[in-house]
Amino acid sequence: MSSFCRVRGVAAAVAVAALSGAASAGTLTANATDGVRSAQAIFAASGSDLIITLTNTATNDITQPIFVMTALFFDISGPSLGLTRVSAVLGAGSVVINDPQPVGGVVGGEWAFNSGFSGPFGAAYGIGSAGLGFFGPGNLFPGPDLEPPTSPNGLEYGIPPAGDNPATNNGGTNTPLIKNSVVFTLSGLPSGFDPEARIGNITFQYGTDPSEPQIRVPAPGTGVLVAAGLLGLRRRRR
Repeated sequence: MSSFCRVRGVAAAVAVAALSGAASAGTLTANATDGVRSAQAIFAASGSDLIITLTNTATNDITQPIFVMTALFFDISGPSLGLTRVSAVLGAGSVVINDPQPVGGVVGGEWAFNSGFSGPFGAAYGIGSAGLGFFGPGNLFPGPDLEPPTSPNGLEYGIPPAGDNPATNNGGTNTPLIKNSVVFTLSGLPSGFDPEARIGNITFQYGTDPSEPQIRVPAPGTGVLVAAGLLGLRRRRR
């Protein structure tokens, strides 16, 4: 059954989001779209590793930073986990634009993982290529610094849609970007960890500030239609 929620002060941003478990055990797939933006996060447990594949599934060309995906936020129920950063590499078929291809597809020096904060909608875990007030140089995955500074910074190495045409990029989008997915590995899962049962409160972040567009995916069983919009507008209009 579908449920409906609208955020006050956001007139045009309504997101259609779906949360579903993949056929194999130990995997959770979250898909979301707001009509222009579209994203997917796959959470897979493999032994003590949590493998997250983050993809910008939109097909449109972009000319503005607010269409580049720069972070994923989520919660893990139960006892907090001390996850450690293992790797961040280009997804299958993905490439870097506006910069040389990284050796071995390693982009860890441009992406960070952090936890224990209160992010969008109160999420305590996150992965980001932009600082957003949650990520810093001490949170980076292993890997060389591909684009100074040595810190999550601005739009650099964010994820535009696969359909983006680099020839039309201008202003803030004329920077190194990843078309169109990144695979992150974190270590520290307890035995028998089930992403479907434990992971929720998933939000995709675009742009370089938490006030810029987000798509929030509902928890399992809460419905498939949610509102998306500007976090800053929500805060100011409360």
